[in-house]
Amino acid sequence: MTCLLDTHTLLWIVSDDFRLSETAKRVYLDAANTMLVSMACLWEIAIKVSLKKLTIPGSVSDFIASHVLGNDIGLMEIRHQHLAGLEHLPWHHRDPFDRLLICQAMYEDVPLLSGDPAFDAYPVKRIW
Repeated sequence: MTCLLDTHTLLWIVSDDFRLSETAKRVYLDAANTMLVSMACLWEIAIKVSLKKLTIPGSVSDFIASHVLGNDIGLMEIRHQHLAGLEHLPWHHRDPFDRLLICQAMYEDVPLLSGDPAFDAYPVKRIW
């Protein structure tokens, strides 16, 4: 199975945070599964680091190299089809990064590994 990680899921995996669900941890650790992170998540991390709203070990570049690429997490580029989905996406969720993740999950037909119940208002599968 291929899964798209939400930003908090990636951060909680990296930090072994207690808020990461056992199901999410099991899915992530299953070598048969493919994990992807959206460039939107990495963009969100970079913005929050620059605003001092998030602290990560090292620079954003180091974080991506060590904790994303170093853990075999694939990168999902932002495609024009993902952006096109935003035009008609209902406003159940207001966060622009999460809205893009929803469109990516819908277009690519992959589940989201996320603890955010707001995603349940959309036609995506959420694993938590």
